[in-house]
Amino acid sequence: MTRSTGQKATAGKPRRQSSMADRVYEALKDDIFEFRLIPGDKFSEGDVATRLSASRTPVREALYRLQREGHMDVLFRSGWQVKPLDFQMVEELYDLRITLERAAMHKICSHSTPPPILRQLNAIWHPDHPSERAIGSTARALDESFHCELVAAASNREMTRIHQEVTDRLRIIRRLDFTRADRVDATYNEHAEILDAISNNQPGAAAEKLTAHIRTSQAAVREITMEKIREAARAHQQNKTTS
Repeated sequence: MTRSTGQKATAGKPRRQSSMADRVYEALKDDIFEFRLIPGDKFSEGDVATRLSASRTPVREALYRLQREGHMDVLFRSGWQVKPLDFQMVEELYDLRITLERAAMHKICSHSTPPPILRQLNAIWHPDHPSERAIGSTARALDESFHCELVAAASNREMTRIHQEVTDRLRIIRRLDFTRADRVDATYNEHAEILDAISNNQPGAAAEKLTAHIRTSQAAVREITMEKIREAARAHQQNKTTS
């Protein structure tokens, strides 16, 4: 009986540790996404452990997970750093995304029958009244789904896989496009126009409208990102001055 109890306690320990690592991961990721930690910020595992009341093992596990996702850099003998934004890489990812999505427009329109997903997308992006439009995180999730579903509808598994990888890598900055009401409104209007062009079997028009839509979003995201970084940097400096 004693042995069995000991085994259960030992078996439970990794689960508790994993749960703490998940909590640390979510807290740090939220700090990065909300610019409480800004690109270039440096800190140690001990700093995080103290702030989040956690031991170093789950903190280290969470940090390595964030590193694998491209949000953190580990620095030799000097702790961790929030990965600086590489705008050249972002530009290249947007170029790749546009190439894939333009190709998807042509492949969708070449199908003998429209993909069933188009009916669902039309229902979402052609609401009967503006009050039915989603906002915030819901609009963000619907936007990502719109682009991913269109690429998946092209029925090319490798194209879909690569596009999903690009989507994952751009998510941290793309989400900023839905922090302003005017950008949400523009997204609804532009998505509807893309779907109309597809419905009318106009792949060229669909591709051009999609390209303009993504480029406009890209410019807005860059502007908002720089604004957020400047605001966070000013807040950091004020905190240092008052402390």
